[in-house]
Amino acid sequence: AKADALLAAGAVWADSPAAVAAASDVVFVMVGYPSEVEEVVLGHDGALGTLAPGGLLVDMTTSRPALAVAIAALAADAGLTALDAPVSGGDVGARDGTLSIMVGGDAAAFTRARPLLELMGTTIVHQGGAGAGQHTKLTNQVVVAGNLVAICEALLYATRAGLDVESVLASISGGAASSWALSNLAPRIVAGDHAPGFFVDHFVKDMALALDEAARLQLALPGLALVHQLAVALQAQGHGRDGTQSLILALEALSPTR
Repeated sequence: AKADALLAAGAVWADSPAAVAAASDVVFVMVGYPSEVEEVVLGHDGALGTLAPGGLLVDMTTSRPALAVAIAALAADAGLTALDAPVSGGDVGARDGTLSIMVGGDAAAFTRARPLLELMGTTIVHQGGAGAGQHTKLTNQVVVAGNLVAICEALLYATRAGLDVESVLASISGGAASSWALSNLAPRIVAGDHAPGFFVDHFVKDMALALDEAARLQLALPGLALVHQLAVALQAQGHGRDGTQSLILALEALSPTR
């Protein structure tokens, strides 16, 4: 049913990733989890098995860097090329075609893919070899996590101090505190709107990937670990399918009003 609007706009239905790839020169993948990337790309009905030699596969899922490296190697063995190209910008960026797209893989393949990527994003950067796009997206998520928890804490402070929160946002949105999340998520928090632009479940997955990579690099990221734990608490409270702005609910639970 989710495809109905696309079919009405002229898209053609296929029963499997393999069927899509068999009819395509370039295949884009964007799913939720690394396990789903493996299934859609490498599984029994996966896209890599039927993409004709010379074909290009672009995985836009936020996934494991090592998986991106493995897919690129398998693609090369089959006479194909593969790029990892995760995105940032949320539901707003997706609808408006203004995503930031971080690309890893072969430079010539990036040049080939760029005109298609430009239909979806405005900031498109080739970050290096296979896996570099995924590492860049995980870097992005470290920043997003810290920014989001700071915004939630600030809104709680302003509320508890008795301020008019909308007036506060008007003051701080144009100063050093300004950010995409402050402009796009803070108003949703103030309105009590927890509808997902980006699921808590997927945010937890992204942060876990970053923490796994950090452990591999022997790198301590205590701020990221804190936000990850708060988001896991949200999942336990039944908010996994809510938007990431619902992080404020986890913080509110730590300081209930008297």
